[in-house]
Amino acid sequence: MRTAAILPVKSFGRAKQRLDAAVGQPDRAELAAGMVGDVLAALSAVAGLDDLIVVTAEPRAADAARAEGAHVVDDPAETGQSDAAARGIAAAVARGAERVLLVPGDCPALDPAEVAALLDGFRGAGVVIVPDRHGTGTNALRLTPPDAIAPAFGSGSFARHAALGAAAGATVRVAPAPSLELDVDTPGDLAALRAALARHPGAAPRTRALLERMAPRPAAA
Repeated sequence: MRTAAILPVKSFGRAKQRLDAAVGQPDRAELAAGMVGDVLAALSAVAGLDDLIVVTAEPRAADAARAEGAHVVDDPAETGQSDAAARGIAAAVARGAERVLLVPGDCPALDPAEVAALLDGFRGAGVVIVPDRHGTGTNALRLTPPDAIAPAFGSGSFARHAALGAAAGATVRVAPAPSLELDVDTPGDLAALRAALARHPGAAPRTRALLERMAPRPAAA
C-alpha cells in the first residue's frame, strides 16, 4: 500500500510561542528548525514509507525537506495545522498515496522503528491515532484511505478524531508510540523531552545540540 508521511511545518519565527517563558527568540526559531531537521531525518529512515511531503511557508524547512528528498507543498496563508494537513493530503493523493501518516514537526525523538510498527500494525483500521503524552491531543494520525476523515487538530483533538472516525464508519484504533508522544509546546514538554533525550543518547542530535548550548531563560523577578 503506497504510503505518504505528511509533515506540516509552521514558519520558524512564529513557532513555539508558548515556550516564551523558558526559551527566548531567536532560540525558539532555532529550536523549531532543529526539531524539524531531526523529524525529517527520522522519517527518511522509516521502512515502508513511499513518500514524504512537507507543507510549509518556511524557506529553511523547505530546503531541509528537499535535502532529504521530500516533496514540498507551499502553505502561503498558514491558517493552521489542520488546513496544512489537508493540503498535504491532497498532494499525497495526487502523487498516488493510498494511505497517509500525519506527523508533527516537534517530535524530534521520533524512533523510525516505532513509526514502521505503526505502519505495519492495526490492519483494517481506517483511523489510527497516536495521542500526546497528556492523552488529549493527537501527535500522529494514520488515515486509510487518505480521506477517511478530515484532520481536526488543536485542543482536544484526540477525542475529536476518534468521534470523526466513528461517525465516518471507520475502524478507529489508538496506537502507543512513546517517541511520538513527546511533542514540544510548553516548558513542561521541553523538560520531558530533555529527560527522554538523557535516556536515549543517540536520539535527536540537532535538537540535543541546541538544548545543550541554550541557557534557560531567567525567571521573571
